[in-house]
Amino acid sequence: MISGTSQVRTEQLLEVRHLVKYFPVEDSDDVVRAVDGVSFSIFAGETLGLVGESGCGKSTVGRCLIRLHEPTSGEILFEGEDIVPLAHKRMQALRREMQIVFQDPYASLNPRLNIFSIVSEPLVIHGIGNKTERQDRVADLLTKVGLDPKYMRRYAHEFSGGQRQRIGIARALALNPKLIVCDEPVSALDVSVQAQVVNLLQDLQQEFGLTYLFISHGLAVVEHISNRVAVMYLGKIVEIADSVELYESALHPYTQALLSAIPIPDPKKKRERIILKGDVPTPINPPSGCRFRTRCPIAIDECAAVDPDLREITPGHFAACIRVEGYDSATGAPAAIETNSSRQAYRR
Repeated sequence: MISGTSQVRTEQLLEVRHLVKYFPVEDSDDVVRAVDGVSFSIFAGETLGLVGESGCGKSTVGRCLIRLHEPTSGEILFEGEDIVPLAHKRMQALRREMQIVFQDPYASLNPRLNIFSIVSEPLVIHGIGNKTERQDRVADLLTKVGLDPKYMRRYAHEFSGGQRQRIGIARALALNPKLIVCDEPVSALDVSVQAQVVNLLQDLQQEFGLTYLFISHGLAVVEHISNRVAVMYLGKIVEIADSVELYESALHPYTQALLSAIPIPDPKKKRERIILKGDVPTPINPPSGCRFRTRCPIAIDECAAVDPDLREITPGHFAACIRVEGYDSATGAPAAIETNSSRQAYRR
């Protein structure tokens, strides 16, 4: 595992403002509120982890960022430019800067194409290089991700899951992007292979100065790779903080419950589990007020009436809970828009 010294990054690469994505329900006027007013920033060169239970909207956020899903409303500013209203031609050009690594390494590679065709396809689409130059580029990319360049004439079914994910990473790197959305890139892999892929992502980040949005429900993996972590619940972000601070001093009761479920690799140590009552409510008809209140162990009557904004409780640490000490429902920073004090040193 890679370790290093703390660094200060203040350049904002991506800013998301009040992102909303609703999906229509067939034969109904209802909608699935997959993402319902999410705001956050990602600074150049960092890894922002995005965690939460399955179905909370994490992957939908990632796909909206590169417009694989068209947002219902909101703004997505990449280097200061709102990409939501961009026409297809301009968006296609911008996608050279924004790529994605998908969750399933078996479904994300076309079985009818060999590895050379898969990895070089972005180069063909954007008209970069001739055939010889593309072949050299693919050979270099396969080497970067730990595969033999001779493999480029093979097909996806000839590789293991970990090798397929390395091919997906090579494809994402083909255009030298600035931002890569990693949509649960290790959840389908064995534990030992997960560590290899995470180490590879960190190596590539250092070498190419990449910025990651790392989506996962594996909290131990997120702790290791992320500089900051955002926690989602039922379409909303409930907490954002520096990775070390969040894992040591989580403020939101949902985050505390998630962290209590992480196994401790020492049979002599025990962690008190926080067992949440009930099931996750439906995103078609979420609870009034705070969406977590129906399962929250510290909820009060006021939680049903107040939909809490994400407020900065301590420098760089944001939470959306009226029960958190220091939270003021009447004043504070604008909802989920990080202030200058959150642009602090973070660990790599």
